[in-house]
Amino acid sequence: MTVISTVRDAENLTLTFVAEFAAPPERVWQVWEDARQLERWWGPPTWPATFDEHELSVGSRSAYYMTGPEGDKAHGWWAIVAVDPPRSLAFDEGFSDDDGKPTDDVPARVEVTLEAVPLDDDVQGTRMTTVNRFVSLEQLEQMMQMGMEEGMREAMGQIDDIVAPEGAHR
Repeated sequence: MTVISTVRDAENLTLTFVAEFAAPPERVWQVWEDARQLERWWGPPTWPATFDEHELSVGSRSAYYMTGPEGDKAHGWWAIVAVDPPRSLAFDEGFSDDDGKPTDDVPARVEVTLEAVPLDDDVQGTRMTTVNRFVSLEQLEQMMQMGMEEGMREAMGQIDDIVAPEGAHR
C-alpha cells in the first residue's frame, strides 16, 4: 500500500503525503518513536539514516545523518513541538553541520497524523498523513529540486516491511 497520494501546494507552501499501512496506529507510531525503527525507513534506501539523538517529547531534539552511496553525510535535526501518541506529532526540521548545529535560517514544520482505517479482509490499518509546511516558495522549490518528493515516497515505502507481522512475506 504505502504512499497513496502526494500533493504539492505552492499556494499554501505544503507538500503532503498520504500513506496507508496494514497495521494499527499503535504499531505505526512505533516507527516514529523508536530510533532503531526510524533508522530503517527515514531516508530513501540509498541514503539510510542514523539517529544519534531521538526522543518524542515536547521540547526535545533529534539529531541524525543520512549516508549517501559515496559515503557522504547529510546531517539534520528535529525540534519536537507536539506529541499525542499514537495519533499525532509535529516537529520543526532542518539541516545541520557535522556537529549538529542548525544551518537553516528558518526550519520547515512537519505535522504527522495517524488514523485507524479499515482495510481489505477486515484488517485494521493506519492512514498516515504527513504535511510538510515551508516558510517560502523558495524553500519548497529547493526541497523539490533536492528530490524530497521522490525520496519521501521511497522512504515511506520501507515502512510496510517494518510494521508487517513477524513471518509475513511481502
